[in-house]
Amino acid sequence: MGKISLEVNGRKVEKEAPDNTLLSTFLREHLQLTGTHIGCDTSQCGACVVHVDGNSLKSCTALAADVNGSKVTTIEGLETNGNMHPMQEAFKKLHGLQCGFCTPGMVMSAIDLLQKNKKPSDTEIRDWLEGNICRCTGYQNIVAAVKEAATKM
Repeated sequence: MGKISLEVNGRKVEKEAPDNTLLSTFLREHLQLTGTHIGCDTSQCGACVVHVDGNSLKSCTALAADVNGSKVTTIEGLETNGNMHPMQEAFKKLHGLQCGFCTPGMVMSAIDLLQKNKKPSDTEIRDWLEGNICRCTGYQNIVAAVKEAATKM
C-alpha cells in the first residue's frame, strides 16, 4: 500500500492504494472519474486513454504508483467554464460517436495528436488513432471531427 499524489484535472489528490493499482482503476474507483472507460484490460481498445504530463497514455497499461507526482487529465477535465472542449464539440457536431463507449479515449488521443500535429492528413489521423477501437461507427465521422477540431484548437 502506498500513497499516490497526483494533480488530476487541475486538482491535487492524495489517496492510498495498493502498489499494483492500475491508473485506470485508481481514476475510476478511488477518484470516481468514470469517464475513463475500461473496454478490454489488454491495452487493445484505447477506451482508457488519458493524458499524463500532456501525453496520451492507455491508463490500463500504467500503475498509478508509476505516474506518482504527474499531472493527469481525464475526459472530465476538458471542459472550461462549463463549455465542452473543441474536440468534444466536433465529435458531437459531426456524429463522431454512437454508443459513446470509445469516445473518451478517442477524444483524448485526438487532442494529443493535434497538440503534436496542428494540421494532420486523413491518413495521419487514422494512423494516430489506430490504437483506439470503435465498434459502432465507421471512422469517417471521427476523422472529420478531428479535422473540424483542428480548425478550432
